Amino acid sequence: QAQLVESGGGSVPSGGSLSLSCAVFGYSYTRRCVGWFRQAPGKEREGLATISGLGGTTYADSVKGRFAISQDNAKNTVYLQMNSLGPEDTATYFCAASQYFCSLLSTRFTFWGRGTQVTVSS
Repeated sequence: QAQLVESGGGSVPSGGSLSLSCAVFGYSYTRRCVGWFRQAPGKEREGLATISGLGGTTYADSVKGRFAISQDNAKNTVYLQMNSLGPEDTATYFCAASQYFCSLLSTRFTFWGRGTQVTVSS
């Protein structure tokens, strides 16, 4: 089974930037798609960005132009660069791996990390 470990969360002021990392351990088939999601208290889990094994990317409208997903295949690591952060971006951020084609739907992802907290102060 794949294991995913997020890192890089923290607290930043509004307008700041953070870079999250997701280390993926396990079978290579899980690299078919890796995605970033977030969940704020009382809200549903939201798909933010995905990247396929070949590097194709998709973004949610809420983060398009502000967030960028990338990967380093040699390190089995996927990154999420987050810029122009606002208080509405405060949430727990998760990475996940899918055996299927990329989608922003969390139900398409089988393996999940434990999450990393991002807090943006106004």
